[in-house]
Amino acid sequence: MFEREAELAIVDEALDQLDGAAPGNGSGSGRRAGGTLLAFSGPAGLGKTTLLAEVRRRALARACTLLAARGGEQEQGQPFHVARQLIQPHLAGRSEEELRTALGSWYSIVGPALGLCAPEQGAPPDPQGLRDGLDWVLTHLTVQRAPVALVLDDAHWADPESLSWLAAFAPRAEHLPLLLVVAYRPEELPAHADAFRTLPGRAGHRPLALAPLTEAAVSGLVREAVGDHADDAFCREAWAVTTGNPFEAVELTARVRDKGLDPTSASAPLLRDLAAAQRGSGLVARFERLGPSTVRFGWACAVLGTAIPQELAARVGGLGPEEAADATARLREARILSGPGEEGDAGLEFVHPLIATALYRAIPDALRVALHGQAAVAVVDAGLGSTAAARHLLETHPENDPWVVRTLRAAAAENLRAGAPEAARRQLARALREPPDFGERAAVLYELGCASLLTEPANTVNHLRAALAEPFDDPALRQGIVIRLAQVLAHSDRLADASDALAREIPYTRDVRARLRLQSEQFMWDAFDAVEPDSPARSRRLARLADRLTGRDLTERYVIGLRAWDACLRGEPVDVVLHHAVRALGTGFSWAYEDRGFEVPVLAAMVHMYADRPGRAEELFEAGTAEFERQGWRGAHLSFAYSLRAYIRYRRGRLADAEELARAGLRLAERVGRGTPVHWYAIAILATTLLARGRVDEAWELAREHAFGESFPAAVVFPDAQTVYAELLLARGQTKAAAAELEAVDRRLSPRGIRNPSWCPWQLHLARAVAAEEPARARALAADAVMRARAFGAPSGVGQALRVAAEVAEPGERAGLLRESVELLSASPAGYELACALAALGTELGDAELLARARTTARQCGADGLVTRLGGAPGDGAWAEALTEEERRTAERAARDTPAPRDQDQPRAPRGREQEQATRGRVPDQDPGPANQARVPDQDKGPATRDRGKGQEPANRARVLEHDQDQGQDPAARGREQELSAVYRKLGTDRAGLAQALEAYARGR
Repeated sequence: MFEREAELAIVDEALDQLDGAAPGNGSGSGRRAGGTLLAFSGPAGLGKTTLLAEVRRRALARACTLLAARGGEQEQGQPFHVARQLIQPHLAGRSEEELRTALGSWYSIVGPALGLCAPEQGAPPDPQGLRDGLDWVLTHLTVQRAPVALVLDDAHWADPESLSWLAAFAPRAEHLPLLLVVAYRPEELPAHADAFRTLPGRAGHRPLALAPLTEAAVSGLVREAVGDHADDAFCREAWAVTTGNPFEAVELTARVRDKGLDPTSASAPLLRDLAAAQRGSGLVARFERLGPSTVRFGWACAVLGTAIPQELAARVGGLGPEEAADATARLREARILSGPGEEGDAGLEFVHPLIATALYRAIPDALRVALHGQAAVAVVDAGLGSTAAARHLLETHPENDPWVVRTLRAAAAENLRAGAPEAARRQLARALREPPDFGERAAVLYELGCASLLTEPANTVNHLRAALAEPFDDPALRQGIVIRLAQVLAHSDRLADASDALAREIPYTRDVRARLRLQSEQFMWDAFDAVEPDSPARSRRLARLADRLTGRDLTERYVIGLRAWDACLRGEPVDVVLHHAVRALGTGFSWAYEDRGFEVPVLAAMVHMYADRPGRAEELFEAGTAEFERQGWRGAHLSFAYSLRAYIRYRRGRLADAEELARAGLRLAERVGRGTPVHWYAIAILATTLLARGRVDEAWELAREHAFGESFPAAVVFPDAQTVYAELLLARGQTKAAAAELEAVDRRLSPRGIRNPSWCPWQLHLARAVAAEEPARARALAADAVMRARAFGAPSGVGQALRVAAEVAEPGERAGLLRESVELLSASPAGYELACALAALGTELGDAELLARARTTARQCGADGLVTRLGGAPGDGAWAEALTEEERRTAERAARDTPAPRDQDQPRAPRGREQEQATRGRVPDQDPGPANQARVPDQDKGPATRDRGKGQEPANRARVLEHDQDQGQDPAARGREQELSAVYRKLGTDRAGLAQALEAYARGR
């Protein structure tokens, strides 16, 4: 090698550093041990391949494990071609059992992509999940076989799936015993591989751009090849005609030697013609003089790409074995194909990619198309599969060939299940142009829509609508198309269009079960539509349908689950809500059915949270999250799971855990994309958690960074995004702006009959926002929220509503409201709300013991802002998960004293004194909200509301008396009550769910 000393010195330094990073090796030299990324760039022919060959040699000499791959111009469309070259040799040859052991839970996710196993039936992994799996495999392989050198040549020709993965993985190299070396042509590197251009380098510069050889280097190369007697003029001309390009210089000297040219100034003028014969038209002309059979064989090799089996090239070129062997020898002699032994057992290779490109482009267009067609057939006949044939079929012209359609559909199905939807999309689009038979077109359009769902949602809608317009008689296919169309419309924030698509199909669906399935999908997307025009009527239809279903199959259970969610939003009694949720869950409810979304399982779990059973909700979410991870769904699905688990932790008062989970959900949401539904959830939940922790400015900056509040989605989000934004404004003292947002929430939710303050406490926030200027209106809002919270019956919701009602109440009424709030919240799992209520009551009464209890509870929750306001020092927010022995005994006694529930199939009557008030009246489907009322007439107020403003009326006085009696309890009794309160928070349940929570706790131990 000439004039590559600087580059090789950097390689040696990286290998020294890598050797220090290997397990068992010290780093006494003081040099930082670890891996690195080296990127070499330069135009074609500047010696990148030769340099990387030397890198491989030096890595092997240092006992490095070598992972090597090379991009190919013809293989760019073959998914994971490079990833397979890198990893497959180190795992191939193992039995299935050994592979499962080696890959663990990633076996079914990455195995198909790496060609180690066939794709399993079921929903495929999402692209992010597959990349995470490949990350794990490469990291695991690196750690097991350290030190490792990964060398990728011609990265600009690597397939998009492999290249985008490696570009994202590259920053990790510096934290592993891994030297990652890539070489590429800078003008041809795709945008998704820009990481190779921009990562900070070891010597402050990356990539390392290769320079042409100097005149001295070319002179040395010439004299080494033809003899020291080559004169200066001859060498200077050799440098001039090759412009210092190493490949051209080497080829020129070989031609000079072969022709026996005298290396003197007299021969110098001949060099230009000799150089021209090494590239472009000169190379092609020289190639075509080798004879017809050799030309056909060479063209076949150019079509097949790299690692070419000689027998396959002979089949494509129409040659017999002897002709193929003769052609191979001629092409090697002409320095077009590599010599024997240079390519090992991998097959035939061109001497340089420039040669392969020149020959491929010289093939006449019609012949090139025909050769690709022949190659597709030969590949399938050789047992290499439809995916290997598909890249050739993409280069052919449509000919109405059913075999082409079948092969492309089979390849697309395999790629889709392996996690390469973009490759599947290209193949199905080509199949559509073939075109398919008349009766097959709808199925191809449907498959195309499924493949483009993640990358081209607008085109997916067009494909699926075109499929519905086709005349075909397959009810199951038609149902699948309609459901998929509704799904992509809904995920594009077009929920009304999703519902309309289903509504148009339902009347024409003759099969009863199929019609019920479509109805369940319509009910689901209507439930998520924030501006649904006739929500109360839809709720009545849903209730009538769900109440007569038995849950005998998955579709019926989905309908029942939607009924539970609808009942929760409307504030029906909590027992009714839980009754339907339990019916929906049955004995098992997977979150990863191939042909269904995960929305209904999520809603069934969230119902438990709002009903003060967050422990059960977390149990369901943990199982669902594990399913997502097993499936390789690590994009939007996993982000939703983390974010909503964070919200459950927030509702339990485990704020530090909630923040950690919310940030993990946001990181995943960022990979999915801003402005997507999952991004709204992540921001809303993290902002809510930060507010509870007292970090108002940080929450506001988060909102500004992500444009949260500039507009709101058409889909229902929980917590409600506009309400969270109003809460942010309120925390910053912008009460009028907050009130305007909350009044907009009223106009949006109240006509839909969504008035459960346990689900969305907009009335409570609005009461606080208008309290200073409109105290009567604030009291009316709070009183109405209390009434509705009582109707729902979750202690945490009633307790929160009472606390805010006390905040806006007349001074003489506050203590009674706060005492009841503390009483209810003490019997709930809502730790943060309990801390707030204790702080408010302690401040109101000037009770040091209550304030100390508030500080302790707030510190356990991680509510640092509240702890500071109460004069304490924030803690770490760590939460004791396990029950003490005394807590367990107290809980078991309390569970035994709780009346046994009725049969699960019948909703129970409301339980406990705090829920008796729920029987005072059902919340109607639609009623005018009080947001714009200055005063609510007494006859229109609920009993709890009428008691306010009349001093110590009987109901209020009874509650105060009851608390006074509690205060008179002996210390042991008060200690047991506080112990039981801690149990509710640890187990994530209220009193009614205590027995079930204890059973789950015992199972978990």
